[in-house]
Amino acid sequence: MEDLSPLQAFRRVCNLRMLAGVFYFCLLYAISRALIWFGESDAPAFDLIFDLARFTRQCLLTGVSLLFTVALAEAVLARRRWPLAAALALQAGAVGLGAGLGTFLRYAVAALDDPALRVRPAWVVSTVGLWVLLGGIGYTLMRVSRAQREGRDELARLFREREALRTQQTEAQLSALNAQIEPHFLFNTLANVKRLYETRPTQGRDMLAALIAYLRAALPGMRRHESTLADELELVRHYLAILQMRMGERLSFDIQAPADLLSARLPTLVLPTLVENAIKHGLSPLPEGGRIEIRAARTASDGLQVEVTDNGQGFGSASGGAGVGLANTRARLAARFGDGAALELEAAQPRGVVARVRLPAEALA
Repeated sequence: MEDLSPLQAFRRVCNLRMLAGVFYFCLLYAISRALIWFGESDAPAFDLIFDLARFTRQCLLTGVSLLFTVALAEAVLARRRWPLAAALALQAGAVGLGAGLGTFLRYAVAALDDPALRVRPAWVVSTVGLWVLLGGIGYTLMRVSRAQREGRDELARLFREREALRTQQTEAQLSALNAQIEPHFLFNTLANVKRLYETRPTQGRDMLAALIAYLRAALPGMRRHESTLADELELVRHYLAILQMRMGERLSFDIQAPADLLSARLPTLVLPTLVENAIKHGLSPLPEGGRIEIRAARTASDGLQVEVTDNGQGFGSASGGAGVGLANTRARLAARFGDGAALELEAAQPRGVVARVRLPAEALA
């Protein structure tokens, strides 16, 4: 429930919008009475219109009195937490006071037009009773409407908090998974550099320079949760160029991606992990090496599909495509896109593996 000052609580009830509502209600009530008079009276139309205006004025006096006393009750209730029974008693008293005050004002104003007018107890009782009923219904509807609105606002606030917590949870999950992938990826790359230095010292300096260039491009983005297809392909191109220096003619590769897909968003290190897996478990075990092809395309559902295909050893390797890197890649895709993303592995022909990443249209938005 909102914490309002007495003045704010008073103005929330007694304002121009509420006054307009009271006026239109009194006008409609007066019109309904005038229709009855029109059928029962032979008076000229002008007199009926005058009576309509006068009765509207009389009703408005009672309606405004009720609005004022209800606003005062809301201001008093806003000062502290009231027990339910005391609050209901105050609200009922405000309605009764407003109806009584409005009835007195109606008589006082009518007496100005007709000084000989006398108060009839039956009229007082019926008028006060009618407006107590109308005021009570109106007050109840106002409180119910306010409670529903506050309930919707509270649900909206809880939903925003839940979404914020879910975002924080996703970010924490991605950070944890990235922390597992980064050493796995970097240590394997450094091991390749070490082997190159041991087998071909003359190419060591070139390899180290290439690795420094790769790390300079890769490290700033490794702590980000999200990358672009262009950045991922650039990292893959550097990585394959480094490995090509070590493997020579045993490794060839080709990368193709339409320019309009390069801005697509995906978790960092997804493609480098797939390429590393293809090299480690597909091409490296073969004496003759092999080829890696990377293709990006738009799917029929306007999403993104990226395939990393190798013609290496295939699923006959010990890992069978179930390594830590692939498992974490699946988890990171699910954390970012939910069920809209997937990582699929299938056998290539005549041999090798196709690793296919499917992303929803959200990745291209």
